[in-house]
Amino acid sequence: MNDQTYIYLLVAALTIYAIRALPLTLIQKEINNTFIRSFLYYVPYVTLAVMAFPAIITATNNVASGVTAFLAAIIVAWIDGNLFKVAVASCIAVYLTELIL
Repeated sequence: MNDQTYIYLLVAALTIYAIRALPLTLIQKEINNTFIRSFLYYVPYVTLAVMAFPAIITATNNVASGVTAFLAAIIVAWIDGNLFKVAVASCIAVYLTELIL
């Protein structure tokens, strides 16, 4: 590894530390603002969705089957919300789309 790699790792470590440590040191009271509370509540879910979405679309042989699986997952999750049923519906959607294409 070259010297720049260590600099990149140091900057990444400091950034992660700052993101986690600064709110704990700067905010002393309980947050009463409903907008900020809801924003902080949904940050982990949005972060997970942003990381997972590209993988969902590109995990199959064809982008169309990935999009089909994503849409099937949204529909089944909206109707039922059962994680197992969502996964099975996504797999079936990918299989049928790949079979057709």
